Amino acid sequence: MTQKIEGPAAPVARAISPVTSTQVARAGDPRDKAIEAAAGGDSLRLTGEAANLQAVQRDVAARPAFDEARVQALRESIASGSYKIDAEAIASRMLDLDARLAG
Repeated sequence: MTQKIEGPAAPVARAISPVTSTQVARAGDPRDKAIEAAAGGDSLRLTGEAANLQAVQRDVAARPAFDEARVQALRESIASGSYKIDAEAIASRMLDLDARLAG
């Protein structure tokens, strides 16, 4: 008895339609309802918290990593010698952080 081996089955292509749902989570939206994917073969349900995290991630990704204007202002004040370090404010904030971490 012999069998012909033809390799793995060819993948089945499926047409993907765009999501037509109007539900878009925004940062700060209530998280009590799950957002459902559009009707189709596969489905996806995100909790409100997961959708909120995705919205926050998009918001953060859209912002620059640092405030370039502030960095330039600091560079100028250091170069001119007008930048002052407030040792008491730094020490106070370090003590506050230590107290919060010790909690």
